[in-house]
Amino acid sequence: MFGLISWTASETYREQLQQLQNESRAMTATILVYLQRGLDIRSLQTIIEAIPLPGDSVITITDANSVVLARSLEPARYVGQKVEVAPRPITEVPPSEQRLGLDGVERVYTNAVFPAGPWLVSVGMATDVATRRVYPIVIRYVAISVVIAVFTLAMQFVLLGSYTRAFDRALKFAGRVSAGYLDAPKPITMPSREMEQLQSSFIDMLDKLRGAQEAVAAQVVEERRIREELQLLQHQLIRQERLAAIGVLVSGIAHELNNPLQAILGFADLLQMRKDLPPHVQEELALIQKESERANAIIRNLSRFSRQQTADPSAVRLRDVVGSVVELRRRQLDEEGIALEVREASDASVMAVFAELQQVTLNFMVNAEQALMERMPPRNLTIKLAGSNGRARLEVRDNGPGVPPEHEAKLFQPFFTTKPVGKGTGLGLSVSYGIIQAHGGTIGYQPAPDGGAIFYFELQALPQEQPT
Repeated sequence: MFGLISWTASETYREQLQQLQNESRAMTATILVYLQRGLDIRSLQTIIEAIPLPGDSVITITDANSVVLARSLEPARYVGQKVEVAPRPITEVPPSEQRLGLDGVERVYTNAVFPAGPWLVSVGMATDVATRRVYPIVIRYVAISVVIAVFTLAMQFVLLGSYTRAFDRALKFAGRVSAGYLDAPKPITMPSREMEQLQSSFIDMLDKLRGAQEAVAAQVVEERRIREELQLLQHQLIRQERLAAIGVLVSGIAHELNNPLQAILGFADLLQMRKDLPPHVQEELALIQKESERANAIIRNLSRFSRQQTADPSAVRLRDVVGSVVELRRRQLDEEGIALEVREASDASVMAVFAELQQVTLNFMVNAEQALMERMPPRNLTIKLAGSNGRARLEVRDNGPGVPPEHEAKLFQPFFTTKPVGKGTGLGLSVSYGIIQAHGGTIGYQPAPDGGAIFYFELQALPQEQPT
């Protein structure tokens, strides 16, 4: 503020000097008019002494040698003296200049030449006059500045409280943001429009930060889920490789066991043809033959199930599929105390790959067994074959706990499982779904009326040959 006052005083001082120069120029023109009327130096001396001038201002008339001919101040002292030791030609004297006079007073001079003399007419206005004129203006500026400063301080004092509260609140919420809390503050009335815009921008920034944080968190969760699925898929691939190796091993073992079993069956048949055997020996040979045939059927089903190569669809009796799966699981069912019932209300055949339907049915049975182990006896498992409208249906029902309603829509999704970790991969039903869809059929789940679960699939039945 003081710098502004100083600059203003300087500008005002220059303006006053310019004003003095203008006044001296006008007065110089007036004196030239008197000289043109033919007044002599003595008369002109009288006139210039009578002209009212500001303090320390002077009118001087000099000849070509810079000798003072007339002067308004102290003529007796200065008339006849030279203004300059080395006088300049009158024509080289500038029209205006600022210099010290003979009496040592600094003045602003306006010079004009009267050719008839030739004389130089100079009117000098003391620079102190400009200073005296500037002083009240500076005082007025200072007073105005003081009033403005007092008013500004008063306004700041009035508004400082609201601004302080606003900034304290902003600092508080900035600290909360730095601590990780991104909840937006409730808007309040601000002391200015700029503060209102700042508050609105701050709240908008918090909303966007919170949205970005939620998006990042969701992305992290999704990436974790994908990573877990990849790990499960890797485990499943390892398991599939192991199963493939086991399948090759089982196929070889089944082939090796099949030869001695055929020999046992052959010798049993030969011995039964003898008429001289006692009845109890005949019964024991029949038992040997029955168990050997059972072992042969088990080996045949294992060989069929262990084949990994794809086969062309052929006519398959669903009764045979159920029989092969039951033969594989009966002993396990007996050990777990599960009562198995097979209802063959249909003898339909379908165009399919036997091993793939065997895999779907086996998966249904294994899931049912595991569900039944979660409840107390009695444990019942029912396999039902039915057909209608040219469709063949196979369903597996258990009286276990069933499937929660919220999980029904996800049963056939890959990697979805309700089993404990290490008990399931979530791929059995999804693989079964793919197999049945590839055969042009439908697969599904429905809750059993009396509790438990029903898993089923339906395929297009082949036309049955009519007896002739």
